[in-house]
Amino acid sequence: MPHTTPRPTVISARNLTKKYGDFTAVDGISFDVPAGESFGLLGPNGAGKSTTMRMIGGVSQRSAGDLTIMGLDPEEQGPEVRAHLGVVPQQDNLDEELRVRDNLLVYGRYFGLPMSYLQPKADELLEFAQLTDKKKSRVDDLSGGMKRRLTIARSLINDPKILLLDEPTTGLDPQARHILWDRLFRLKERGVTLILTTHYMDEAEQLCDRLIVVDKGRIMAEGSPSSLIREYSTREVLELRFGTERNAHVAAELQGVGERIETLPDRVLIYAHDGEAALENITGRGFAPITSLVRRSSLEDVFLRLTGRSLVD
Repeated sequence: MPHTTPRPTVISARNLTKKYGDFTAVDGISFDVPAGESFGLLGPNGAGKSTTMRMIGGVSQRSAGDLTIMGLDPEEQGPEVRAHLGVVPQQDNLDEELRVRDNLLVYGRYFGLPMSYLQPKADELLEFAQLTDKKKSRVDDLSGGMKRRLTIARSLINDPKILLLDEPTTGLDPQARHILWDRLFRLKERGVTLILTTHYMDEAEQLCDRLIVVDKGRIMAEGSPSSLIREYSTREVLELRFGTERNAHVAAELQGVGERIETLPDRVLIYAHDGEAALENITGRGFAPITSLVRRSSLEDVFLRLTGRSLVD
């Protein structure tokens, strides 16, 4: 067996807590992130994901616990930590008074970087973000996907070792999301550590080597997407629709089919290792669903198992 050198830990959190008065937004979570990993925080709105990101970025003080970024405390050594970070906020905050390329140059000056470095770096990042032909355009003239790519390009101006992405594709159409995913894959191939929050299950499965499922400020589960699906779900899921008024009634009649049944307002989910066999069992009992679909299990199924509600509440 070849010897694999462990990657150094770049982020370490122990009992990390954030309170706002009597409200606990982050409730004693612990995790480690090794260099070069794509690490995700998955959960619904209000779960504590963005609050955790703000503490990592050093813009929000923790109420309790320990947190180090590359061995540094972001509260005590904020400037040193931020020098190694790139931040992509949930909402684009580009300077709309400036042209596309100038957004990169001006942002780079905040880090004290010389123009001799910034000029070629800006051109390199615009090419990376597929925005070279837009470099003289006004930010207002860009599409939502272009603005998101420009925000990511801007976050890379200081060659960060860690990139924080808060809901990176919210509001984008499918084509723009896939282009953005490709850019993030390329960053990971370069060795950049990615920390991202999302409530999109497919995004977490595509981008994350490992993730934590967070709800109400607490970690519900941790692992790779595939390991979480194996642990908390079955190989396949059978989705059935009998009509809004009949779903719950029919579900009660189907107990014993598959390993577990979940009743949602619009459909019934039957978790089974063989979805087609489960469907044959149900039709053999005389039930005729309006629609039926057999699919592989996903992270959404994991979240339903852990919290009993959908990720996109």
